[in-house]
Amino acid sequence: MTKAIERQGFPVTQIANLTPIAKTVGANRIVQSFSIPYPMGDPKKTPEDEFAMRERIVEKALDALTQDIQDQTIYKVDMG
Repeated sequence: MTKAIERQGFPVTQIANLTPIAKTVGANRIVQSFSIPYPMGDPKKTPEDEFAMRERIVEKALDALTQDIQDQTIYKVDMG
């Protein structure tokens, strides 16, 4: 899906917990998420810390949209 959207001229960022699969299907901007059962959170964290982690993931994804890339790029997030 990301490749089809990008062919129309819109940059796409895919947040993925399985980055090798995201690369295989052709996503260009990949933001690494936390884990398979909890891609956007960590139930062991306090609600405040979990919110901060989610915020960092989304900020990284938005930042990735602004990057001019030539090859597939994986963006890593400090999960704190």
